[in-house]
Amino acid sequence: MPTRIFNLSKQQTVANQFMAELRDAEIQTDPMRFRKNLERLGEILAYEISKTFKYENKTVETPLGEVEIMLPLQQPVLATILRAGLPMHQGMLNIFDRAGNAFLSAYRRHHKDGSFEISLDYISCPSIEGSVLIISDPMLATGASMEVCINELLKQGEPADIHVAVAIAAQDGIDHLLRVHPKVQLWVGAIDEELTAKSYIVPGLGDAGDLAFGSKVQY
Repeated sequence: MPTRIFNLSKQQTVANQFMAELRDAEIQTDPMRFRKNLERLGEILAYEISKTFKYENKTVETPLGEVEIMLPLQQPVLATILRAGLPMHQGMLNIFDRAGNAFLSAYRRHHKDGSFEISLDYISCPSIEGSVLIISDPMLATGASMEVCINELLKQGEPADIHVAVAIAAQDGIDHLLRVHPKVQLWVGAIDEELTAKSYIVPGLGDAGDLAFGSKVQY
């Protein structure tokens, strides 16, 4: 790739329909459709990421003969941040159905002064040594949660490549993540320029976890 940022919204593709529905406040009232659109976006981004893999010719026997087909040298490790990342992760897994899987629990712990810190309470991960690591999450706001998660994942090995796939990214979050992890390649459905004082993306789409799975108690 000539650039480290792949922006799906710059292309004429049906993915823009899924993005429009994810943002639409009326359509968001249907959580099943919201989850499905995140899943479909995950599938599309997985397909685009697959174009960067290394491939080799393999002979496949059909009922009538043999055929040479280019197949990937290895399956990736798919990681996601609970709980909002689960639908996109499922979309990735629909494409990379033999992938290893990693899950992290990271969330903002808010303080009374409006500031917050990232708490990471759980990780389940295979070895990622030499692997292609793909981390999916609907939103990249400040980049702080993604930074913490990547740092934790790197304790499980040194991957050959790191791909981060998100539905919507704020420009501030992109700048921060590429500064602290310069080897990351970013795959986004769209880029929004503004963050609020509480670090929410505008226009964004709201709280992806709540829209997909219902409201939660704030910590």
